[in-house]
Amino acid sequence: MPTESDTHYDPSLGNKFIFVTGGVMSGLGKGITAASTGRLLKNAGFDVTAVKIDPYLNVDAGTMNPYQHGEVYVLEDGGEVDLDLGNYERFLDIDMTSDHNITTGKTYQHVIEQERAGDYLGKTVQIIPHITDDIKRRIREAAEGTDVCIIEVGGTVGDIEGMPYLEALRQFAHEEPEENVLFTHVTLVPYSKNGEQKTKPTQHSVKEVRSIGLQPDIIVGRCEDRLDPETKEKIALFCDIPTDAVFSNPDVEDVYHVPLMVEEEGLDQYVLEHFGMADEALPVGERANEWREIVTTEKEGTVDIALVGKYDLEDAYMSIHESLKHAGFEVGVDVDVHWVPADELADGHQGQLEGMDGVIVPGGFGMRGSEGKIEAVRYARENDVPFLGLCLGFQMAVVEYARNVLGLEDAHSAEMVEDTPHPVIDILPEQYEVEDMGGTMRLGEHTTVIEPETLAYDLYGDTSCSERHRHRYEVNPEYFDAFEDEPLVFSGTAGNRMEILELETHPYFVGTQFHPEYTSRPGQPSPPFLGLVEAVLEQSDAAGTEPADADADADTDAETEVTH
Repeated sequence: MPTESDTHYDPSLGNKFIFVTGGVMSGLGKGITAASTGRLLKNAGFDVTAVKIDPYLNVDAGTMNPYQHGEVYVLEDGGEVDLDLGNYERFLDIDMTSDHNITTGKTYQHVIEQERAGDYLGKTVQIIPHITDDIKRRIREAAEGTDVCIIEVGGTVGDIEGMPYLEALRQFAHEEPEENVLFTHVTLVPYSKNGEQKTKPTQHSVKEVRSIGLQPDIIVGRCEDRLDPETKEKIALFCDIPTDAVFSNPDVEDVYHVPLMVEEEGLDQYVLEHFGMADEALPVGERANEWREIVTTEKEGTVDIALVGKYDLEDAYMSIHESLKHAGFEVGVDVDVHWVPADELADGHQGQLEGMDGVIVPGGFGMRGSEGKIEAVRYARENDVPFLGLCLGFQMAVVEYARNVLGLEDAHSAEMVEDTPHPVIDILPEQYEVEDMGGTMRLGEHTTVIEPETLAYDLYGDTSCSERHRHRYEVNPEYFDAFEDEPLVFSGTAGNRMEILELETHPYFVGTQFHPEYTSRPGQPSPPFLGLVEAVLEQSDAAGTEPADADADADTDAETEVTH
């Protein structure tokens, strides 16, 4: 919470709550809108946190296919959550916990457990008040100790699974002082064929919200361009809010520019005035400006990184894309990520890696694509291409080295091939008796001890690091001796567990059992990702070449098989 010297904020004013809902369609950018609002309030000196409500019946996102909800983002306490919480951590520069993700599965599970324990003293357990009370409790507990809590309700207004949450919000607003609650509704403003911005979808969406008993205080229109003044006036008239409470959120080149865009629209100032916090905020000239400086860094050239995965979906590797972007901010280059299907590399399509400045093999599960990932590792190792392996990518690097350098024929991970003659990757001992899939892996933040005088030490600048994990398998201790005198060394360990590997004879060959992408932030890039991009630039300098011009790359994107 801001100190008196920072903002003169009076804690007795209580928590402020911003509820963000969406209409018309999902995927409009509610999360980015919410995170951007939080970023601006943080710049103004306030302590901000966030909550993501996911109305699905899953307890958490851990067992979901990436095609359903994108990547599974892992929090420091081991919570497996929706990728929107990754955006909140990156935009707000905070570490969140599982308590900041509310799901229907969590809520119903808790209420049913209480009922089974007899805590309701014979009452009939119902959606109202028991489920809605639990939702409100979770929101208040997550907000404790902060000035502003932003709550994003997943899905769209009108979804049957979201109704208990909207009812809980209605009750919440009834229980809190009016000046402590603000409702933001994000909706689509499409163009007609004749180029007119159409407000009817917004009108119907707001009508649905109001039928539930909620009145938006702010409407954010998602459109290709800024909303025309006439469009804003029409939305205000039909949705019963002031014209200056209608804001544009147009398409931008980079999501990190959204805070700058809505700041120009005056969204932060409107929120502060609604909450009666404008006088307590830092003066505009004294507000933090680091975000603008970081995300508007002028770039000189482009580097091309191959991401060898099995999901043709950027959201499946969201944190990797963002971590590369953060590294690019730091060194002043654009990083173009090219998805390369792992399935095809196993069939001799390594030509897709030619011309790439670096290779990343990300995490994942299952046999599909594993042979292609091994071939990608081999290509990077044999051709001195900067390489970063993450979780499964780390494990596949071990398998590749065992097969092609140590001569352990048919070496593999026991996850992929149970009867492999050389299980250089095997299941964690504590996983032997585990039957349930959800929430049972080695999860969350764990400390890795780093050997001095290694590349890992140079990257982290310390003899230890704390990073987030999500895995069931690890390097088999029975094969430690086989690697003992090899150029491939394990430079980071956690007891008897191998956490970081590097290849001493290679320009940049690093693998991590953990997921460093989850702790990367604008202005604080993940060390392994920063090291990868710096290694690419060093190779360019050594070869006497410059990174490709960004404009020139734009002309050739159409020739790339799949480019994000």
